[in-house]
Amino acid sequence: ANEILDFPRHLSIHPGGFLLGHEPVHDLVPIENGSMEDRTVIQWDKESVEALGLFKVDLLGLGALHQMHLAFDLLRKHRGINLSMATIPAKDKATFDLICRADTVGVFQIESRAQMSMLPRLKPRTFYDLVIEISLVRPGPISGCMVHPYLKRRKGEEPVVYPHPCLEPVLKKTLGIPLFQEQVMKLAVVAADYSPGEADQLRRDMAAWRRRGQMDGHRERLINRMTAKGIKQDFAERIFEQIKGFGEYGFPESHAASFSLIAYASSWFKCHYPEEFYCALLNAQPMGFYSVSTIVSEARRKRIRILSADVTRSEWDCTLEQKSKGGYDFNLRMGLRFIKGLRESDGEQILVARLTSSFENVTDFINRTTINQRTLSVLAEAGAFNSLCTDRRQCLWDLKDAFNKRDAPPSLAFSSAPSLPLFAPLSDFESVQWDYDTAGHSARCHPLTPLREHIASLGLPHSGQVRRLKNGSRTRFAGVVICRQHPATANGVTFLTMEDEVGFVNLVIWKDTFKAFRTLIKTSSFLGVTGRIQSQENVVHLVAEKFWVPPIDKEVLKVKSYDFK
Repeated sequence: ANEILDFPRHLSIHPGGFLLGHEPVHDLVPIENGSMEDRTVIQWDKESVEALGLFKVDLLGLGALHQMHLAFDLLRKHRGINLSMATIPAKDKATFDLICRADTVGVFQIESRAQMSMLPRLKPRTFYDLVIEISLVRPGPISGCMVHPYLKRRKGEEPVVYPHPCLEPVLKKTLGIPLFQEQVMKLAVVAADYSPGEADQLRRDMAAWRRRGQMDGHRERLINRMTAKGIKQDFAERIFEQIKGFGEYGFPESHAASFSLIAYASSWFKCHYPEEFYCALLNAQPMGFYSVSTIVSEARRKRIRILSADVTRSEWDCTLEQKSKGGYDFNLRMGLRFIKGLRESDGEQILVARLTSSFENVTDFINRTTINQRTLSVLAEAGAFNSLCTDRRQCLWDLKDAFNKRDAPPSLAFSSAPSLPLFAPLSDFESVQWDYDTAGHSARCHPLTPLREHIASLGLPHSGQVRRLKNGSRTRFAGVVICRQHPATANGVTFLTMEDEVGFVNLVIWKDTFKAFRTLIKTSSFLGVTGRIQSQENVVHLVAEKFWVPPIDKEVLKVKSYDFK
């Protein structure tokens, strides 16, 4: 790779991948400087490049591979276990149990809401089941109406039928439903006598049929050839519609298998070594569906103790700290990288200064670093000085005093500290709020934990209670909005995921309800909802009927009610 990148005249990066040529790229296409240093970007899109017959290679960079690399490194460092994706135990029952109950937050490819709703229904028990799972929850199979028929056939509720006997070898392993790109191409070859070249053109046209309408050119050819082969007209039209729907984005089987290996490996880590899993996941950010705050809350629900970023203990990245000497139980220490506004060069300063000796107090810290006053204030507000000064407001005062003394001429420096004001302690909610303001998460607790007693007094259940309600029950719930989705394949339905300290509640919002409460749904981070439970096969949704703002008195936020220890 380094050798290739040393020849920028013959290689250029563009949104579709790498463009290679026999002559300098600038003789073929207009180029411009990329946002990365020493990188160029061509000004044509991938379709234009393809139309000109230029050679194009797609290079897929996956954050999940980086996460796995970090996780294996942590496993080797802290437990002396040397494994890789090729050597982790295969067919692990506990891992598949975790997958089947959709405990997959942070797991590559199967952490989305749609995948988590499908897992308890499909119940993957083998690696190939996982390949099917990843391929099934895609726009292509969904818009091609393949999901429900496959599930029914898998459960024995619907017979496995083939449009024609010649298609059985092509579709047998997926119960008569085309799920993979290779199957669609083979189907055209077997059922409509497409040549390999025609099948490859079909693959290209499938990927672009909505934009360019090129699939229409295949309709007559496919249907006529299939009927000539003895396939009934209605079956032929059904096959074409499946192919057309598949063009919405279907996976090659080899692609799905590669992704499944990463999904299985990350599930195995989460099942057996959750400390390494979450530490690696946080250090690989940004990636995936969930924010750092949701990942931290999820780790806490797994009984992993999260320790705040601290200038005396934290590295730049998150680390694992032994609970007892020589043991294999670990706490997860947040890294300095998550404190907003702290540059990596500032972090390096802190680590280098710490090598000499431990910091004695905030004055000692200021005298041994050159971090500016604004960043020092953010560190104090984030609680990063808690091991040196337990009260954050007091710490801010001490920092300003020490900073002024460091920079003031000796003749103007105070000979003794001025009298100190009496600072009111932060309430639990205020402490969490300061955490979120400065780091985007809180190692102490979920934002709703200090409010749980008040929320319960309003007659509102937590998410665990909501998930245990019977199908058809009506309920109210209040939580933090963490995800809003409005997929094109959902016919106007909006999906919302809400979170509290116990877990998640998934909402289904019909078009009329969304229209009535559109502003509230799109703008509120803390939301109340009234709706009806839809529970089937251990998959629970709350079908929303009404949204509202939960009544939280400001005085409640000032009450200390939760023991962070």
